[in-house]
Amino acid sequence: MTSIQAQVRDVELNAELGAGEGERFSGYGVMGLPFSSGHVLAMRRFPMTSIGPGYTSVWLRRPSGSWTIYADAPAEVSCARYFGAALETTLQCPILVTWTGDAAFTVTVDSDVGLVWKLELESTPITRAMTAAVGALPGPLLESRPFLRAMGTAAGPALRAGRLGLTGNVPNRQGFRAKPRRMWFVSRSSATLGGQDFGDLQPLRVQSRLGDFWIPQRGIFMIGASSFDLFDPARHLPPGVLGTA
Repeated sequence: MTSIQAQVRDVELNAELGAGEGERFSGYGVMGLPFSSGHVLAMRRFPMTSIGPGYTSVWLRRPSGSWTIYADAPAEVSCARYFGAALETTLQCPILVTWTGDAAFTVTVDSDVGLVWKLELESTPITRAMTAAVGALPGPLLESRPFLRAMGTAAGPALRAGRLGLTGNVPNRQGFRAKPRRMWFVSRSSATLGGQDFGDLQPLRVQSRLGDFWIPQRGIFMIGASSFDLFDPARHLPPGVLGTA
């Protein structure tokens, strides 16, 4: 069986954008991971996008509920383009993803930020079944909002992850589609920010969301793609606008 690290390496070398007219992204990431401290982390790594260079981003929710997105690309061509209206801050800075084993990696955000996040991944019967199911779906079906809505409704309880939003609107008002192809659970993780330990893995008392994108209540690592509506200044908020949602 090909290791997770090898599958990620293949994505890095051979990422392709699917068909479609929207703003498209191909890669992998951790959809969201809550800790007992009340912090939540998420990570996106897109080697290929239709709007600019590939990039890595880390999302941080503090116990107060405020969100920050760190990215190694400008906000205009990274996650803040879609989520900026719900953020307290966004910062462009170096981010390093280092694989330390076949199913383990560490994410480090610029030394001035001081965020170090270690993760171990695992395959289970449910993640293998979900991977087999979504991996066999034809691409056009994953462009269907009704289908993605139904899939998210069914997958959330099956994965014991709370609500999953695979389609809807992001805080900057663009429509989105999340299109997973392969998935694993985060089995172990630790994180520190400036020396502060985030504690154990633990669901939030109230599940968090950004627009219609619900942050899973357990760690899910996915390989797949995402797409968003083409930016329309008449309907969508510009990337530089923060904290207006």
